[in-house]
Amino acid sequence: MRALRIGNASGFYGDRFDAMREMLTGGELDVLTGDYLAELTMLILGRDRLKDPGAGYARTFLRQLEECLGLAHERGVRIVANAGGLNPAGLADAVRELAERLAIPVRVAHVEGDDLTARHPGSLAAHAYLGGFGIAACLREGADVVITGRVTDAALVTGPAAAHFGWRPHDYDRLAGAVVAGHVLECGTQATGGNYAYFQDGDVRHPGFPLAELHEDGTAVITKHPGTGGLVDIGTVTAQLLYETSGARYAGPDVTARLDTIRLTQDGPDRVRVDGVRGEPPPPTLKVGLNRLGGFRNEVTFVLTGLDIEAKAALVREQMAAALGKVAEVRWDLVRTDRPDAPTEETASALLRLVVRDPDQEAVGRALSGAAVELALASYPGFHVLAPPGKGSPYGVFEGVYVPHGAVDHVAVLHDGRRVPVAPAHETAVLDDVPEPVPPEPLPPGPTRRAPLGLVAGARSGDKGGNANVGVWARTEEAWRWLDHELTTGRFQQLIPESRELTVTRHALPDLRALNFVVEGILGEGVAAQHRFDPQAKALGEWLRSRHLDIPEALL
Repeated sequence: MRALRIGNASGFYGDRFDAMREMLTGGELDVLTGDYLAELTMLILGRDRLKDPGAGYARTFLRQLEECLGLAHERGVRIVANAGGLNPAGLADAVRELAERLAIPVRVAHVEGDDLTARHPGSLAAHAYLGGFGIAACLREGADVVITGRVTDAALVTGPAAAHFGWRPHDYDRLAGAVVAGHVLECGTQATGGNYAYFQDGDVRHPGFPLAELHEDGTAVITKHPGTGGLVDIGTVTAQLLYETSGARYAGPDVTARLDTIRLTQDGPDRVRVDGVRGEPPPPTLKVGLNRLGGFRNEVTFVLTGLDIEAKAALVREQMAAALGKVAEVRWDLVRTDRPDAPTEETASALLRLVVRDPDQEAVGRALSGAAVELALASYPGFHVLAPPGKGSPYGVFEGVYVPHGAVDHVAVLHDGRRVPVAPAHETAVLDDVPEPVPPEPLPPGPTRRAPLGLVAGARSGDKGGNANVGVWARTEEAWRWLDHELTTGRFQQLIPESRELTVTRHALPDLRALNFVVEGILGEGVAAQHRFDPQAKALGEWLRSRHLDIPEALL
């Protein structure tokens, strides 16, 4: 049986609008997927639905189809997207109306059952992460377009693969291979040189979107359309495999994929073969993402220029104390961007950032803005702010909870209105810890030089609720032998000081020459709460790469 070519045209709600057309015209495809959802997106869509009960889906997807639905139909490309968000039935109806208006004879189906909001009072949106078999049921019954709500990102690939190859729920190794391919594709151009530690290895000014050639045995080749920008090599694929994962077991509703079994092989220019992936039964529960409004937040950044930066910061804090006395949460951060004897005013300035949160909008609105503005002529010399504080805006809180597989009514709603129930997993397995792998032989002793970690290791980081993960990998076996012994949990916490009081778990993946660190609680209550300067930990890995260690000169 020939390979199934599955492409991706969206890694988030707001990704490159023209990507759908680029993927449909750039080369052969069987299925085109789009990932529009993230924890923050679900909160945004929930707020949209408060204003309009008919909203709750990614409207840009409809605008993309306005241009591309006819093109997909002509080329026989099926479209699978989770753009349905909180309202997959509503988006499916909108796509049908669009197709009728454009006179394009396509069959539109959708998947539902993920919405558990009614069972979680106080939540703005509560949605279970469904697997790919609802998508597979729609495709097996002839759907040309499948709309889903909250499914796992990889389900957009496992569903079409299961439908095409006839896989069943117990085909764990095959499903695990598709999960790995799906995880590589899900963030779009992050697999083709975007956000890549070694971005200077190729021309990443306009990277093409990725695709996978998936085979019946679950093996895959990650590639991109000919002539598109970016690059696909073992490094870009490794980086994405480490993104927002943790240990050796990558659990999902269909299968638990063993990341410690993955083999990557360069299979030619811009082609990476992925094989060897083993799968296990899924865990006994499904993850549910709860989003709720946490209160209101506001912020103001004071610019401190020239001399006496610490004293100026102390003065502002003391002057603002009375206005902030009753605010539930107050956070000050002094960012020393200033330099001595600076050639420009900007490089002579530091930033003092104040962030406040409270259940009462008034407490973080006028009370804050009035107190800050009133200091304009009555505080430190050179007083000014980057922007005046506003009235305070709502912020969200994300929490992950778990329910049994049978707690959701997973249903494929076909193009003709028939409703096909999707059975929950019959076989499950608790996620036990994987034994720590045997470390490689350390490098022989030799001279070292103080240098940035990034000279010998790449990294990629991201968020999962309030936790962050940082994946670090070596490009050579010698660098891996050093990295595995050098970058312990203790060393990581030494290099990333804000992790020292938090729980940090280290996972080793020798076949990828990689380490994955999970830092619990570093993001507070999740990205929507805007807990830290980099609320999604996107640059945490690059910060780690910039830290200096004693590195063997043989590696430099």
